[in-house]
Amino acid sequence: MLLAVDIGNSQTVLATFDGDRRVGCWRVTTHARATADELQLLWRGLLRDADVTAVAACSTVPALLPALRQLLARLDLPVVLIGPGVRTGVPLHVDNPREVGSDRVVTALAAHEMFGRRPDGTGRPVVVVDFGTSTNVDAVGPDGQFLGGALAPGVEVSLQALTDRAAQLRSVELTTPAQAIGKNTVAALQSGLVLGFAGLVDGLVGRIAAELVAQFGAAPVVVATGGLAPLVVDSCRSIGEREPDLTVHGLRLAFARHHAGR
Repeated sequence: MLLAVDIGNSQTVLATFDGDRRVGCWRVTTHARATADELQLLWRGLLRDADVTAVAACSTVPALLPALRQLLARLDLPVVLIGPGVRTGVPLHVDNPREVGSDRVVTALAAHEMFGRRPDGTGRPVVVVDFGTSTNVDAVGPDGQFLGGALAPGVEVSLQALTDRAAQLRSVELTTPAQAIGKNTVAALQSGLVLGFAGLVDGLVGRIAAELVAQFGAAPVVVATGGLAPLVVDSCRSIGEREPDLTVHGLRLAFARHHAGR
């Protein structure tokens, strides 16, 4: 059984796969200063009943990479840590491929394989909207190539920044408001954050989709993923598909491609 581990800035997702079937999935808070021993204890606690035979991992938290590498080195298992130089089969059509986060690469891989392939085997472009610490809107070409995208603050990051800088505003529960016109401070914040981010996403998706149509002559599939997707996605008009844990599916695919290429 493959263990896929996606360490993000705010949350870590662990998922187990039997072939291409996801068996279990856990989402926990990321602690950037965790040691290898602490990570090992966490993994053991979550995976008590899982017969793990291989591990694929990626991390967007540089401070955690030494501990993650130390833990992976202890395992007497096939291991792939996605990063520069690791084969994924995803062409990176950007100015500096080393700047692209490993999570964006494997997410693009999963988006193409799961949503970009038509039944007749031909490809179509995909736009991935990843709602996390940042809001990533990435473009994937019909041949699975990563084309770049747009990066914006995440919903929670924006709320924290706003309440830290505005003395009369306070943190509120992030939920969809009943209407756009807030009648009190809480409702106004919820409108600005949830509906405002939905508008941001729709605007970016519209522009990126138009560029993809001009380049490839086909409208893209738009897929939402990420831990904060349930908060915003129902208010977005541009999103047609959802896969909450696209990145761990990408890790599964990257592990298979990496070992197939050896």
